[in-house]
Amino acid sequence: MIKILLAEDDSSMREYLARALERVGYSVKAVGCGTEAMPLLESESFDLLLTDIVMPEMDGIELAQKAGVIDPSIRVMFITGFAAVALQSGRTAPEAKMLSKPFHLKDLVAEVDRMFQTEDQHGRL
Repeated sequence: MIKILLAEDDSSMREYLARALERVGYSVKAVGCGTEAMPLLESESFDLLLTDIVMPEMDGIELAQKAGVIDPSIRVMFITGFAAVALQSGRTAPEAKMLSKPFHLKDLVAEVDRMFQTEDQHGRL
């Protein structure tokens, strides 16, 4: 089963996304910020980091960079309403998919499915 670590500071959005992904068969651990995600990244293996960019304490870009150091094989998808602003600051984000808010749950699920179907076809999973 594909394991997803979801980092989203909006609690209702976090619960909504986690439930939707679990309903289609993904295993999801959800946290409210990057600093909550770090101990999980250090103690467990995840296939995907699904993170908001704009969060308190540690933003999604910093979280993704640190996650990539801990596990270079982890995939990253950013979910944000502030993508252009966050990436214009001159910081480099790890190679990642970007899904801009607002989005439909079916779009999120389709993007996650697509990330792992591509790998299946190349035998990398």
